[in-house]
Amino acid sequence: MSTSDSFVRDCASIREKSPLVHCITNYVAMSINANALLAIGASPLMSFCPEEMEEIVRISSALVVNIGCLDRHEIEGMEIAAATAHFLNKPWVLDPVGAGASNIRTQTALSLIRDSHPTVIRGNASEILCLAGEQITSRGVDSSALSSDAVEGAKALALSSGAIVSVSGPVDYITDGTNVLTIANGHPLMSRITAMGCTASVITGAFIAAGGDTLHAARNAMALMGIAGERAAALCSGTGSMEMHFIDELSTFNPSDYAASIKE
Repeated sequence: MSTSDSFVRDCASIREKSPLVHCITNYVAMSINANALLAIGASPLMSFCPEEMEEIVRISSALVVNIGCLDRHEIEGMEIAAATAHFLNKPWVLDPVGAGASNIRTQTALSLIRDSHPTVIRGNASEILCLAGEQITSRGVDSSALSSDAVEGAKALALSSGAIVSVSGPVDYITDGTNVLTIANGHPLMSRITAMGCTASVITGAFIAAGGDTLHAARNAMALMGIAGERAAALCSGTGSMEMHFIDELSTFNPSDYAASIKE
């Protein structure tokens, strides 16, 4: 199936199935994450409570675990949710926000990978290199490396973890350890809007919940993010209106029109 056909099919599937995406995400990301999922036709659910994790994962179509705001209570919830998703064979996405910035972030991400086997690991180049065992200089949640620098590390991480690895940057790289797909859409303003990376992760969750091949679903999610960002940037007057136009694009886009704009 061609890239365009795959993209159109996945977008239609999301709108038809309205997958329920359980997001354990950080506080600065919750609003834009929820609005982005609603805009594309999915349904968001935000829950952190360890006592309800098993029940919530059971009714969800996919899980997204974002380690952006960590505390012991939240880590407990993440561990239960991820373990339940793995046990039930539910697809789930790990966003290892700030891996490499502190030991607890890195170890939390590594233990989730080791114990609960995420379907997709989506992060920036520094985060992916850290999880692949590379020595990096961290800038907190921002990447200190280019996505192109992380391709070999992403392939190694995919092979060792069994996950699809999606590396965001000026060019996005998505790999299963053998095959590498690319998306070259996007706009520099996207990096100046908080939680854009987190939004890429929840959209990835919606795409892998909708069925189809996981490698291509992860690629299609990044294509949607990038094209919406490009078109929002062309309409906005600054970063405040950029976010507004981005959500507008996600809520009104025509899949066939967007498919024609995919840059690989």
